Amino acid sequence: MSVSAAAFRRRKLSLTSLIDVIFLLLLFFMLSSTFSRNGEIPFLAGATGGAGNAERPPLFLRLNGTTLSLNGSAVALDGLVAAIAGRVGGNPAPRLILSVIGDATSQGLVDVLVPLGRIPGAEIIVVE
Repeated sequence: MSVSAAAFRRRKLSLTSLIDVIFLLLLFFMLSSTFSRNGEIPFLAGATGGAGNAERPPLFLRLNGTTLSLNGSAVALDGLVAAIAGRVGGNPAPRLILSVIGDATSQGLVDVLVPLGRIPGAEIIVVE
């Protein structure tokens, strides 16, 4: 008695489902990615260093929650640049040490750093 194997028939491969999956992945990555960069605020992180420059003594800013002080005296956010210009005098490039303490938020920090970034040549150091 002879046993014959059934003839193997090859099915055509359907690419429709593969194309659908690729299209869905492409759509997902296009919608979830961003093509614009968020605004960057340049500042120096607090670090150990050598002796400071005696020609430019630093100004000390303290951000505590919603209050802001410049060298110990309270200052409004709107008048911050003018207060710094009054303290700096003839030196147009101030050194600023910004201390963030208490319940200060990251939005409060950004609100302070944006006007400080407009001061030409300002050196901003942020410490905790």
